[in-house]
Amino acid sequence: MHFTRMSSYDTAEVPVIVRGDGAYVWDAHGRKYLDALGGLFVSQLGHGRTDLAEAAAKQAAQLAFFPLWSYAHPTAIELAAKLASHAPGDLNRVFFTSGGGEAVESAWKLAKNYFKLVGKPMKHKVISRAIAYHGTTHGALSITGLPGLKAPFEPLVPSTFRVPNTNIYRAPAFLEGADGTVDPEVFGRWAADQIAVAIENEGPETVAAVFLEPVQNAGGCFPPPPGYFQRVREICDQYDVLLVSDEVICAYGRLGYMFGAERYGYQPDIITSAKGITSGYAPLGAMIASDRVYEPFAHGTETFLHGYTFGGHPVSTAVALKNFEIFEEEKVLEGVRENEDAFRGTLAKLLDLPIVGDVRGDGFFYGIELVKDKATKETFDEDESERLLRGFLSKALYDAGLYCRADDRGDPVIQLSPPLICGQEHFDEMEQKLRAVLTEAAGLL
Repeated sequence: MHFTRMSSYDTAEVPVIVRGDGAYVWDAHGRKYLDALGGLFVSQLGHGRTDLAEAAAKQAAQLAFFPLWSYAHPTAIELAAKLASHAPGDLNRVFFTSGGGEAVESAWKLAKNYFKLVGKPMKHKVISRAIAYHGTTHGALSITGLPGLKAPFEPLVPSTFRVPNTNIYRAPAFLEGADGTVDPEVFGRWAADQIAVAIENEGPETVAAVFLEPVQNAGGCFPPPPGYFQRVREICDQYDVLLVSDEVICAYGRLGYMFGAERYGYQPDIITSAKGITSGYAPLGAMIASDRVYEPFAHGTETFLHGYTFGGHPVSTAVALKNFEIFEEEKVLEGVRENEDAFRGTLAKLLDLPIVGDVRGDGFFYGIELVKDKATKETFDEDESERLLRGFLSKALYDAGLYCRADDRGDPVIQLSPPLICGQEHFDEMEQKLRAVLTEAAGLL
């Protein structure tokens, strides 16, 4: 299984999920669970949508497969136009992949290729953030800022460098004011400026791209401070570096907008996306590039020598089109924006628990950071985290009927990313189940 300790099931039964409906899934024993993670940040419209299944069946009957290698097919053409119409600025060129890691891989290859074509062949390095996750292929894993995920597969692709993330809960002490708090704008400016420092250290003539998620996932949902992305855009323009907005999780409604860049008001050069593009009913990813980045490939014999057999699969693109049709008909994005304050407020009730240090996120994308000492923000050591997350929380949450994610890529957190169709009754159920399990967890420490 993927990202799974196989020995965990030497004496335990593998959970087998057999059915889903709306915000819920059922296992092989008939037990019901609230899907508070949207599968894996994927199931925007929830489970059991026959309209999406019918769109897939209709397309498969008409044209089940054809590659985009020198050819096209109608649903890929229509979907590309749809994505370009929603993407900010001049991001009008769509390159389809099978998933998110492939989209990230494609973006790095495109950035390197682009700079070679415009006469800057030394620009190949990438800047990304500490603890950030960008995928598992060798290139995407190299951009990832999680040493524990990388070590088994080293040596990886060279030329990637890390800068601080935007976790203001763990902001450096030297940024604190006289009252002991950190001004979000000061923190954001400092965090963004570290990108300029990294570019200068490596040499601007060697840096091709900066890869950033609108809200960083790994570590437990770090939203950007005010002005952060605007300053990053200035830095990228100053040094002629491409800004890649990695929206594999954040795009397609997760933050209440089609793209996270729209929510936070910045203009990327490339967007990488996947997951919610089909609400999980078929595998698909998309890299969306600006006209400027596309332009050198539009002349003579130049070719982007890159592609995937199943990128832009006819069935997947048909499902994505239906997915967006439902978004519009059911006002899904508007629903997230209308309900996000209620979601935040409901989760914030958990701050009265001694084990809950921080609740953070935006839209329908939240992390709950767990702490050993709330007053000092002391976190758990490696052994304590192992016992807390894997020894207790993961199983206890599941047994309570809540599917979410207990994660320690960084400090221990619980991640929540429910289907975008959820409402107050689901928020209350999450809070109640989390409260019961976390109260028990605090008593075990």
